[in-house]
Amino acid sequence: MPTTHGTVTDRERVAERLLAASHSHAFDPITDVDWDAPLLDGAYFLPAHRVSLYGTPTWERMSERQRIDLSRHEVASMASVGIWFEVVLMQLLIRHVYDRPLTSRHVQYAFMEIAEECRHSTMFGRLIDKLECPEYGPGPYAHMAARAMKTLGSGVQAFAMALIAEEVLDTMQREMMADESLQPITRQTARIHVIEEARHVRYARDEVTRGAPHMSRAERAITRLALARAAHIIATRLVHPGVYAAVGLDPAEAYKAARANPHRLDTLGHWSRRLIAFYDEHGLLGGPGRRLWRASGLMGRQI
Repeated sequence: MPTTHGTVTDRERVAERLLAASHSHAFDPITDVDWDAPLLDGAYFLPAHRVSLYGTPTWERMSERQRIDLSRHEVASMASVGIWFEVVLMQLLIRHVYDRPLTSRHVQYAFMEIAEECRHSTMFGRLIDKLECPEYGPGPYAHMAARAMKTLGSGVQAFAMALIAEEVLDTMQREMMADESLQPITRQTARIHVIEEARHVRYARDEVTRGAPHMSRAERAITRLALARAAHIIATRLVHPGVYAAVGLDPAEAYKAARANPHRLDTLGHWSRRLIAFYDEHGLLGGPGRRLWRASGLMGRQI
């Protein structure tokens, strides 16, 4: 069957390469992370300028201990949202392969990705425990909304939706793994996730690139709106309001300050810049969902 890449064989070649890479660069979160190493005193868990309140009057009033603790809780919040989204993604992948040839390399790589996402969820759960933080999660509204996402999403929409969390977390963690001033535990987990997630991004991007040119006008309009909705839900749940209460701040006031913080908007725009460019290239931005993109913060201060 013809595609923008040539034939269906191209999909198999991509999957074959990804399977080989998974075999060569696989990690076990139980043994490949030093969970027993003590946390370093005075070291941030997330770069200070990426903490949601950085640059605000509230930040200026906070002690250094509070700032470091806030970075710890924000990493835990994003890890819990990461687990939630990986559970959604695994269900999307299972639905994707259900009616496909189970001996194909494309399906076999989907199984491999699901196995890796299971390990990532285990790793993020361990990280939350190590940081001695609550399991913040995305909140009840997002939890319920995701039931529709994982049940109705398919084809281009499903893979494009997967990229929202994958691309944002990947850019964030590439910066974390390179920052030697951060806690080793967050750098270790970021490194593992970046290496394995790069394959997941390639798999999803290939499916979007392959399928987007063949979408009908109605499919494209529905997909644009669904992606905008998913982007808004994910981006606004990365940092749970409870993280502010955990460090002695008024959660409502701090959350409001973070949402209006231009530094925060710059951070979200930086983390999502590759995603936005990719969506734009394949005609997946625009339409009624533009207001949701603006509200998500993922466009930074550009809109």
